[in-house]
Amino acid sequence: MEVKELYREILNEHNVNPAHKKAIEGATLELNGVNPSCGDNITLFLKTDGDTILDGGFTGSGCAISQASVDMMLDLIIGRKKDEALHLAETFMNMIRGSASDEEIEELDEAGLLRDISHMPSRVKCAQLGWRTMRELFSKPSAGTITAKADSPHESCPAH
Repeated sequence: MEVKELYREILNEHNVNPAHKKAIEGATLELNGVNPSCGDNITLFLKTDGDTILDGGFTGSGCAISQASVDMMLDLIIGRKKDEALHLAETFMNMIRGSASDEEIEELDEAGLLRDISHMPSRVKCAQLGWRTMRELFSKPSAGTITAKADSPHESCPAH
């Protein structure tokens, strides 16, 4: 199977049948993340016990990339410590910026398949939305909304 075909298959599976697209009853952390240039809008729910992420989910809507990326992220962070999740978020952001090594990208498991998003500037914010929301959730764990800022005033997402 070609890498592009595998990418499409995994992205489609996470978008069409996301394992974590649900509100989490008893979530200890919750934050809404929005990409206004695109219309992607998610609410991220995490249930934690101290520094350990016990469960996670998301609700909302958006393009296939935003939905698949947050689902892949939750696959990675559930069961991990907060610091590990934040490390993975930093690795993901570095990958999108093109500054992560192949070894670091391997830590991202399926999310590493999104590495070529960096060559599609209009889709970067879509892929980053869940990861940005998680980082913000841990830095300011009060309910609210974060908005993904476009890097330039002309950056927008293609129609979904």
